[in-house]
Amino acid sequence: MNKARKTFAFTSSDASDAEQAAARLSARYGHTPVEQADVIVALGGDGFLLQTLRETMGTGKQVYGMNRGTIGFLMNEYHEDELPERIAAAAAETIRPLEMDTIGADGTTAQALAINEVSLFRQSYQAAKVRITIDGNIRLEELVCDGVMVATPAGSTAYNLSAHGPILPLDAPLLALTPVSPFRPRRWRGALVSKNSVVRFDLLEHGKRPVNAVADHTEVKSVVTVTVRESRDATATLLFDAGHSWNERILTEQFRY
Repeated sequence: MNKARKTFAFTSSDASDAEQAAARLSARYGHTPVEQADVIVALGGDGFLLQTLRETMGTGKQVYGMNRGTIGFLMNEYHEDELPERIAAAAAETIRPLEMDTIGADGTTAQALAINEVSLFRQSYQAAKVRITIDGNIRLEELVCDGVMVATPAGSTAYNLSAHGPILPLDAPLLALTPVSPFRPRRWRGALVSKNSVVRFDLLEHGKRPVNAVADHTEVKSVVTVTVRESRDATATLLFDAGHSWNERILTEQFRY
């Protein structure tokens, strides 16, 4: 007996190319509401794909991205033909986001999820001073910098890479801890930590040197303490074309010159 054919929901960014592609594909293959569809076909760039993953987190739905943006590192190539067959043959990768917990200067708390990275940024002309603790042990008493981040393998090719952090395969059991413009200690260029680690940032002299924390696109201002860990509950599933897997893209990216 043949397996039931999967149903698709076509979603798009507000770019005209993406909207037109969604309309054509919906007419050709049929559109099912997002709540009822098996697969969400996201048309746009990497930013829109990440937004779609956040919105479908924990639902069990699979997300298949096709590039109608600019770089589209996380996206599959855009082709309209034989889409059901491509999706049926695609490899599924499970992504676990980071959980960010913050305490603000006024004592308020906030939580957010990040698929790419949790980043800290200085608010003013004053460099940030950060103490870094891993699993309850202080590893760096004072980092003077413009910022610092914890990046997932999925996010390692984004802001982390631009800050000279390492590229991680999607199945690597690691997180990248990467500074942004470190001033002291000058030679520290970051670290790799276990995905099971709990990373804590304490902001020193936070009144004089205010810092904001960002989980992907969720920003919390004037934080005093930020704790980051991989989520044990929330997951998202991303589909990649056969022969064009995430790890193949990672290898290709590392040999670019």
